[in-house]
Amino acid sequence: MHLRSTKIPRDAVHHPVFARFYARMSVSADQRGGIAAYRRELLAGVSGRVIEIGAGNGLNFAHYPGAVSEVVAIEPERTLRQLAVRAALRSEVPVDVVPGAAEALPVKSEAFDVAVASLVLCTVRDLPRALAELKRVLRPGGELRFFEHGLAPGRPLAVAQRAADRTVWPLLFGGCHTARDTLAAIEAAGFEMGTYRRLRIPEKGVQLPTSPCVLGVARRPFTVDGPAAAE
Repeated sequence: MHLRSTKIPRDAVHHPVFARFYARMSVSADQRGGIAAYRRELLAGVSGRVIEIGAGNGLNFAHYPGAVSEVVAIEPERTLRQLAVRAALRSEVPVDVVPGAAEALPVKSEAFDVAVASLVLCTVRDLPRALAELKRVLRPGGELRFFEHGLAPGRPLAVAQRAADRTVWPLLFGGCHTARDTLAAIEAAGFEMGTYRRLRIPEKGVQLPTSPCVLGVARRPFTVDGPAAAE
């Protein structure tokens, strides 16, 4: 595994109460809420060396295709990381669970074919920096696979999202911010947008601040202007 030193502490994120809640809720959402199908779609056709940020309790691991040679799974929260290690032992592809933060990935530049961000970009402390790190560690032409919730296209829900983000939502849900414009942030980071589709989860019933989602692919360009080209 290609590692580099970092000043980020081993437990850069510490949400033990939320972690236990998320561990239960996420399994139920996969089994009963249809999230597992979106994970399979997200990872279909992935091959080579993969880095996954915010791996949580490792629910993606079961969906990696056999063409994946290695997954380096970054998880900053201790409780979730321990669960991810257990999930890695059950995986059919090699998975190495590593402590670290998305804003300072402990791996070398251009070391991966694919980067995976799954329901995590809402919680990173510095979204532009995290995306810059993902771009750094991808080889030119490498893919960013993303499945995220974000800013609603309609004004009423978007207003509610921003209100939630300014008040209790991040405190209750492990630093989650519901009104982040994921697609705009990915493009601003210099990725080339591929195919994507917008989702509503759940498909029916009352919309939640986290209901608007997007699932798709972006790529690191083969040619990079500026300082990144010298890495």
